[in-house]
Amino acid sequence: MLASGASALAFTACQVTDTGEIDDNSFYQTAWKGVVDAQAQLGVEARFLESQAETDYEANIISLLGGQCDVIVTVGLLLGDATATAANANSVQKFSIVDYAYDPTILNVLGLAYGTDPAAFLAGYLSAGMSKTGILGTFGGINIPPVTIFMDGFVAGADYYNEQKGTNVTVLGWNAESREGLSTNNFDSLDDGRAFAQNLYDEGADIVLPVAGPVGLGSAALADELGIEALKIVGVDADLALTDPEKSHVYLTPIMKNTDSTVFQVIERAKYGTFEGGMIVGTLESGGVGPAPFHDMEDAVPAELKAEMDAIRAGIIDGSIMVSN
Repeated sequence: MLASGASALAFTACQVTDTGEIDDNSFYQTAWKGVVDAQAQLGVEARFLESQAETDYEANIISLLGGQCDVIVTVGLLLGDATATAANANSVQKFSIVDYAYDPTILNVLGLAYGTDPAAFLAGYLSAGMSKTGILGTFGGINIPPVTIFMDGFVAGADYYNEQKGTNVTVLGWNAESREGLSTNNFDSLDDGRAFAQNLYDEGADIVLPVAGPVGLGSAALADELGIEALKIVGVDADLALTDPEKSHVYLTPIMKNTDSTVFQVIERAKYGTFEGGMIVGTLESGGVGPAPFHDMEDAVPAELKAEMDAIRAGIIDGSIMVSN
């Protein structure tokens, strides 16, 4: 489906998703918000195309060529090859891609990458401190780096809590050394989100991190039914307390990947002539990633644990606490 702004303006920003939907309450919706913000603040026209299958990737990008888009933003690692092919064949066209960067750099592509493992580290520490069973759980959508980086950080944060407190909180669902873990192999089945969370809950987990986009909404629905004393959810990508307001009370804290701000930066650079190929990295220090506000959980998280998280965040930024190699 192709959507457009109300009028044809001098500058047009176009976005192409992989098989995710633009209103998924998560990853794709946050990236699209960057375009919508540019429409409101920079006066650009905004368009998008959703891919229904892998075979749509190249065709969707090609359909936006020919001068109708001043910058094309592709969203998702799975669009990496199709974006590179189109960019190499159309050197004048400006491209950007979310969750991907090229080495060597493609001169007309600006990659957007996110260091989400430090933010996930904080969420893992928090979850270990909040767990009553001493068991956490996680699962992914597909075993790809933008997914597993969340799980790596989450496990590392729980491990750090154990080191500091002398506890033995365990994380089910992901082995950072073997790179093996639970995977739904999709980013859209709410039923899978419910089933995977249920299995982890049955094994004792009282806090679960789904790294699978809208699949996690199924996990949140289960937590809502069980009650937050039984199961809490750590979300990813968006502030799910805002995008999934009916279930806001089940989210301990989402791990934010602020793709909206970096997509906005790309459009701003393209519009005002400062665009060049390379990479923008969203970090904890820059605000490109980080835990969301606690919202409904504000009173549930002890002040001491909040203070520890603030100190850890500062330590990660100044390099005194290492998240990973």
